[in-house]
Amino acid sequence: MNRSTPLTLLCLGALALGTPLAARAAPKQPVAKAAAPQAEAVSDVLKAPRPTGGEFFGLYLMDKKVGWLFTDVSAQPGGKVKSVNELVFKAQVGTRVSERVHREERVYEAKPGGRLVSFTTTQRGDGGDQVLQGTVTADGMRVVRKRPGLADEVLKPLPAPKETVEDADQARVALRRAARVEGFALDGTDLESYRTVTTLEPATEQVLGGVKVKLSQVSTLSDKEKVPVVALISPDGKMVRVDFGQTMQARAEPEAVAKRLDLVEVFGLTRIVLPRELPPEASTVPGKATLVMKGLPEKFQVDTYRQKYKRLPDGQVEVTLLATQPANQTRKPRPLADPEGGANLKSTLAVESEAPAIRAQAQELVGTEKDAYTAARLINTWVYKTLRKDYGASADRATDVLRQKKGDCTEHSLLAVALMRAAGIPARRVDGVIYMVNTDGVPALYWHEWVEAYVGEWTQLDPTFNQSVAEATHFAVGQEGNAEITPLIGALQVTAVK
Repeated sequence: MNRSTPLTLLCLGALALGTPLAARAAPKQPVAKAAAPQAEAVSDVLKAPRPTGGEFFGLYLMDKKVGWLFTDVSAQPGGKVKSVNELVFKAQVGTRVSERVHREERVYEAKPGGRLVSFTTTQRGDGGDQVLQGTVTADGMRVVRKRPGLADEVLKPLPAPKETVEDADQARVALRRAARVEGFALDGTDLESYRTVTTLEPATEQVLGGVKVKLSQVSTLSDKEKVPVVALISPDGKMVRVDFGQTMQARAEPEAVAKRLDLVEVFGLTRIVLPRELPPEASTVPGKATLVMKGLPEKFQVDTYRQKYKRLPDGQVEVTLLATQPANQTRKPRPLADPEGGANLKSTLAVESEAPAIRAQAQELVGTEKDAYTAARLINTWVYKTLRKDYGASADRATDVLRQKKGDCTEHSLLAVALMRAAGIPARRVDGVIYMVNTDGVPALYWHEWVEAYVGEWTQLDPTFNQSVAEATHFAVGQEGNAEITPLIGALQVTAVK
């Protein structure tokens, strides 16, 4: 599969999933090669062996089942290929149960290099109910968004995706060709195209049903997710297992087993317990905290204006967290240019900063205020005061958050970023962990999301807790749901608090 992986963003116990896996799971029917839809040349995606009737597998987070997936690629009449991917996630978030369903159907031309013709993305449960229906021509892509109780919305014209039929199952195409495969994937949530590359890895042996079997190994990497997805495939084309680092795993299971879920409380499952409480100065501005961490890869150890790293001889790293207000001499009037090229001012399918309701609300909040930092603080405080704290009740679009006026840290951050961009302030969401002492009295870091804005210099704000400067209790590891952070869940440890 070419979809974004179901990697987690765990926000104070609210787990938000992406779109389905870049892999296949176990069949419930015998394996057979898919028949070509007609005599003319067809893509390798149909020639590769795979289970007929689709495949089911369970999705495990830290060895606890939190969902199941179904996937299928099949020939269709008229020289077409249909790809179906469905993800169901269900877990306990604090005292409530959160459930999310994400299903995608895509139709391609069956010929080699056949283009994506159409798609339907259906989302239900937390995050809101909606259907995206897309039609692709050589000139572009037309997408209609349907939501209960609202008029259908035709999104602005989008460029035609570069995705081809081979991208529907790069893993099996790479195995058939015994070669690296490069392509593109249209993400089902943001409708952006991302380059994906699948490479062959050394084969491995595992015991299946009491018999030792040699399994092929392939690794798929997306420019969006940036997390290698390693799939194990049997000689007859069955997907046996898919690994997303050491934290998340998809396991081949019969349908009835795959759909039998644990009721997992993700809030406590994924927290990082500290050896002692943070010092009081971590919660002041200016503020400071120092942690010794284990299991933090070198690629995350990059000094910023807020986070400084010192590698220790034993392989651990000392991280100093800093919180200071933007200097008066560096603050600038809005509107500001984005120092990183424009992405932090862009209106997207989620961050709808050009939507009339978002623009009107931003104007009402900031009025004639010119100082960018003051304007950002006004937005930050309004979001904090206006949104009802409802962990697990989520929305994927800024206009939905504005209409519903409730949510957890992801909704607070999404709406704040959209309003800041509408006000001419470059902004983005930040993923990481925040220090809290919960009702059980255990000091710990919990997965969280907050905001970073450019006001003449970069600064971080937290609209969930009304912090105009995010305190030194925040440790950032990624931006805007970047799946790179997923392998840290369950692997990152704090061994000392200084």
